Parts: sequence; structure tokens; C-alpha cells
Amino acid sequence: MAVQAVTILGSTGSIGKSTLDVIGQHPDRYSVFALTANSQVELLLQQIQAYNPRYAVMASEESAEQLRSNTRQLGLETEILAGVEGLSRVASHVDVDVVMAAIVGAAGLLPTLAGAKAGKKILLANKEALVMTGQLFMDAVRDNGAELLPIDSEHNAVFQCIHGSRSDSLLDLGINKITLTASGGPFRDTPINQLKDVTPDMACAHPNWSMGRKISVDSASMLNKGLELIEACWLFSASPDQVEAVLHPQSIVHALVSYIDGSVLAHLGNPDMRVPIAAAMSWPERISSGVAPLNLVDIAQLDFYQPDLDRFPCLRLSMEAMKAGNLATVVLNAVNEVAVEAFLQRKIRFTDIPIVLEEMLGRAVNRPLDTISAVLEQDQLARIETEKWVVDRSGRL
Repeated sequence: MAVQAVTILGSTGSIGKSTLDVIGQHPDRYSVFALTANSQVELLLQQIQAYNPRYAVMASEESAEQLRSNTRQLGLETEILAGVEGLSRVASHVDVDVVMAAIVGAAGLLPTLAGAKAGKKILLANKEALVMTGQLFMDAVRDNGAELLPIDSEHNAVFQCIHGSRSDSLLDLGINKITLTASGGPFRDTPINQLKDVTPDMACAHPNWSMGRKISVDSASMLNKGLELIEACWLFSASPDQVEAVLHPQSIVHALVSYIDGSVLAHLGNPDMRVPIAAAMSWPERISSGVAPLNLVDIAQLDFYQPDLDRFPCLRLSMEAMKAGNLATVVLNAVNEVAVEAFLQRKIRFTDIPIVLEEMLGRAVNRPLDTISAVLEQDQLARIETEKWVVDRSGRL
């Protein structure tokens, strides 16, 4: 079997590091073509030393120059690039076989799309790409012969339960519902009246998963699960009423697929992202992920609950945006990214996140977003309005 060359968009994040761990276990199957990072120069330098990629990319030219200086001093031959142009170049390079799309947020959209347009095998951990562009992204995958494999544990679980089958309709596959599970995060049982006092560190203390701060806040608000429901509609040709979320505190069952004959297939596994990463990288084969086998006797109990939409208004707003269409989902994502960053900087409260989401979604004027430029324009407009709201709000705290 030929060795597959892998570009990792976002190699210094939790998904990127887990991907490198899986690659390191299978040097006969995978090699690292390119690594990219936002600002962590020192960590990316360590990864370059360990994996010797042909390219490395930093978000800014300033960080790239710092990394160039460091690699020259060490005699490393990795070529250092910068910015969206550099990210897109390493995602679409003719010598690349696989692109792990793990850059968080809208910043990952254009390089991920470049990989799809180049016909690559896309391992999609950047849910925002589909939330923002929907049909445009799926068309790029189809029209350019790319292969799209989901990395989020829930979507990967669905993919495995349906054995990778694709159709224009779930009913064509005999499926009537997809259920994604959610742990409920750190505030599943916190009295609602105490949520206004939540600090960034409290919101980032996820009980089951190790993630970056932005995703951890999204998980705490369950906005992340809302984005996943939207993504599931695009990945599996599902209508909004065919996807749902349930709380499952143990994070052992990652998704369930209900069939029209009454059967329900569930995917179970320890909460470690190396499991879906290994499954997607090797699909339709199987390789070791380095994760210990699941022991249900030790787990002993699996609980499931309906999410409380009063406790998690971000989930409700996500579901409403999903039904409203692409403009609403673009606004939802853009506003949330600005609001979460403002919360992490202590400019607004945790409970302000759903407030600004609802206000900005209410302001949005519906219009077709049938080009990437239109999507990016709407994204920018929503960010500007949200930043104004944050300034006003922070001045009154």
C-alpha cells in the first residue's frame, strides 16, 4: 500500500495532535506533508522536528518569519508559508492525499474548500465549513471528486452506523432519524440562576473531553451541538426534523441511527478523538488508534435525557437557524465566534452569548447566499454588528 501524504490544518490543536499520534503509530501508511498553526510557534517547531514535513504554515507573516528563523538555526529544510494563501496551497497541493481540516471556526473555511476543489480526501473536523456554506461546500466535494469523511465523534459515529452509504434522502437508506448525543458539559446540573456568574475557566472545564477554549465554551452552552445538528443535515442529506440531540453524560454512545423497521444502531466508544480519526483515515479498513477498548462492565450505566432548552438557549437558537436556512446559520456562527471570544476576554457574561445571538438573528435580513463571496460578506457584516453590541454591553457591566 502506498504511503498517503497528509496535510493537517490546525496541527497544534487537540484534533491535530491526536491526528499526529495516529500517524505516528502507522508510519508505513501515512506521512506528514504539511503542518499549520495559528500562533503557537514553539509547538509547531517541535512538530516539525518530530515529523519533518515539506511545508509548515503560520497564520501571520510575523509568526512565519519567527518560525523560519528557528528552523534555519536548527538546519531544518521545511518551507515556511503564511496566511490563507499558504493554508490553501498545502491543502490543494498535487502531492497531498489527505487533508485533516481541524482549524477552528470560519478561519478554516477557505483552505478546507481549496482541498475539496482539488479533489482531496477531506477529514472534516471544522464543522463551520458546512455550517457556513452548506450546499456550496457539498457541491465542491461532488463536482471535484473529493471524498468527505466526518471527524466529529458524533458524525463519524453516524457514518459508521450507515456504513458510509450516501443518498439524497435518509428514507432511501431506510433511516427515519439521526440522534447525536451531548454530555451536557460542565453546567448540565448548575442552577440556571448561577450561570450569569460563570467564568471562562469554569466554562472550559469539560467533564469528558480535552478541547480548545473556544470549543469548550461552545460545548458548555451547547451551541456546539447545534452546529453539529446543522452539519449533520448536510453530511447525511437529512431534514431538520430528522436530526435531534439527547443528553448522555457518560459520552460513551456517540450517535444513534433509527431505521424504519424499528431497529436502532448505536456507536459506542471511549471519549477519545483518536477513535474517529483512525476510523476516517483508514476507511473502509480499520487500524489501531491507540485507545483502550471500551469496557461496559466498568461503565456500568448509560443515561439519556432530553436537553432543557431553557438551560441551553443556544441549542434552541441553533435549531431555529437550521430551519431558517443558510443565511441564519452563517449569522449564528459569526455572532457566536465574536461573542465567545468576548466572553473569554471577560467583556461579556456567559449568559450574554444567547442574548446577542437572538438579537442578531432577529436583525438578519434574508437573502440568497449562492457564492462564497456572499457568504463571507454576510459573515463579516454579522461580526461587525456583534462587535458593536459587545462594546456597548461591556461598557454596562
